[in-house]
Amino acid sequence: MSDVPASGQAAVNQLLEILDLQQLGPSVFRGHTPQVSRQRIFGGQVAAQALVAAGRTAEPDRTVHSLHGYFVRPGDPAVPIEFRVENIRDGRSFSVRRSVAYQHDTVIFFMSASFHVAEEGLDHHEPFPAGIPAPEDVPTVSERMARYPERLAVLAASGPHAIDVRYLGEPGWVPPGDRPVNAEPRAWMRIDGKLPDDPLVHAAALTYASDLTLLDAVLATHGEVWGPGGVVGASLDHALWFHRPFRADEWFLYDCSSPSASGARGLADGRMFSADGRLIASAVQEGLLRRVGG
Repeated sequence: MSDVPASGQAAVNQLLEILDLQQLGPSVFRGHTPQVSRQRIFGGQVAAQALVAAGRTAEPDRTVHSLHGYFVRPGDPAVPIEFRVENIRDGRSFSVRRSVAYQHDTVIFFMSASFHVAEEGLDHHEPFPAGIPAPEDVPTVSERMARYPERLAVLAASGPHAIDVRYLGEPGWVPPGDRPVNAEPRAWMRIDGKLPDDPLVHAAALTYASDLTLLDAVLATHGEVWGPGGVVGASLDHALWFHRPFRADEWFLYDCSSPSASGARGLADGRMFSADGRLIASAVQEGLLRRVGG
């Protein structure tokens, strides 16, 4: 997003600083939040940092294949986060960790993560969706939202700018009434700069990005939008499975849908495909969604 500060590689360097946790002990880490205008910490950040903490206690030949997290309380951007990692098991092929995030000695998030030694086996995946334009042919967020400067300003102030997002349809940030019902919540994404080769960094970066547009699928089913006259939301829990090697700084398609919404909660699932058509990850999230006035 070229019209906001700290974009491109500068924002990516900031993301890498966020993911570079300070180690306080063998299984205790401290993470920080950049100075932003948001009143609470972006959920993808907490999940990504929790994964980094867990991954640093596992053997380097074991890469994360799944994580399951719960957002318990909003995080305070002004306060460092302490991550405490519990070693649940180290087996011959798998390592399981529990990573818990604290602020003021109170739990704000916890995650279970499993790490697996690389093995050979059966291999198949769902096909890449048909008729998807290349990311270079899709407008940027700034271009798509240019006719809504007031909405773009809110989005620019709230979103993580280390990610280049190219929505294939109307995003959830347009004004009420400007989004069609059953809009396809698909987007090309990539970390907007160069990442180091460490697989844990790429897994954490993908975790960070996976929380960005997933709940938008719930709103798209109803033609709803975020913000005034629409809906406000918060992530309740988040699950992510990593299927194949990938780089988060290369384009991937986030193809999302929503099987259900009820009781002020919405469920969304997403599939992430690399640009060459491989299914690299799958995500599921439930969120709290409440209507707000105009």
